[in-house]
Order: sequence, then structure tokens, then C-alpha cells
Amino acid sequence: MITICRAELKDAEDILALQKLAYQSEARLYNDWSLPPLRQSLESLLEEFGESVVLKAVSNGRIVGSVRAKATLEVCAIGRLVVHPDFQGQGIGSQLLKSIEVEFPEVSRYELFTGSKSEANIRLYQRHGYEISRTQRLSPAVLLVFLRKPLDFGGSCTYDFTYEKEV
Repeated sequence: MITICRAELKDAEDILALQKLAYQSEARLYNDWSLPPLRQSLESLLEEFGESVVLKAVSNGRIVGSVRAKATLEVCAIGRLVVHPDFQGQGIGSQLLKSIEVEFPEVSRYELFTGSKSEANIRLYQRHGYEISRTQRLSPAVLLVFLRKPLDFGGSCTYDFTYEKEV
């Protein structure tokens, strides 16, 4: 069973290590090892804990996934959705995405981005109601695809997981 809950500061090192492991496949895909998630420092991640909601997916006491987001005005910006390579394809990414959305019921839309060659990521987001809104060049090798989802998305998805939200 996978449990998704809020991450704590003590989880930052494990989340950063997982992030760097998960983004290696992206770096290989683009042949670009300078991607921001691979260069992020622990200090920078700790700062994000102060301004974002950070969730973790835990299996048998081990962090196997994470996502973070923050809201500005009516938009929730979702980022760094990662799943350990050994746990991919089990629906954890979908669980994390839905859980982070639940954290921000007051917004009018959600936004995120991924690389243009990251076709599985794009399909995942589209299955959850996200639509491509624009593209932006990150580097000569990387074109980012921005997707957005209005809060009133009427899609139907079934989730079978435990989510612990603090009240």
C-alpha cells in the first residue's frame, strides 16, 4: 500500500535524492545534465518547504514519490512530480497528482510543465484533464510543454490509495 501525506523538513534529503534519481531519465532523454531538478541544492529545497506544499508517497517506510505545489492568486503551480524508477507504472504519479490538487481547492486552475519529449508525462497529465497551453524553450535541447487544468474538470478517475490530509 502507498500512503501519501505531507512531507516534513526531515524528508528533504531523501526527496532531493529521489528527485535527482528520477530526473536522470529526463537528462538522458534530452542529453542535458544541466536540468534544474538535477542541480537543485538542499538549501533551495528547504526554502521550498516554507512556501509550498510538499507531499510524499511512502511504501514500507520508504519515500518512493513526491510532488510540490504552491498557489498564487487563483492558480496552483505544480512541480517536481517524481516517482522512484522501481515504482513507476503503478499509479503513484496519478495518486500524487490528485493528492496535490486536493490541497488547493480554492484555485480556479492547476498548471504544470514537462519536457516535450516526455510523452508518458504528457499522456499522464492529459488523462487527468490537463491541456497543453503553451511551449517555452529551456535550453537548446529542451522544449517545455505547459499544461493547465481548470478546477471544474469533469473527468472521471478512480483512485485506490490512502491520502492523509492534515486538518
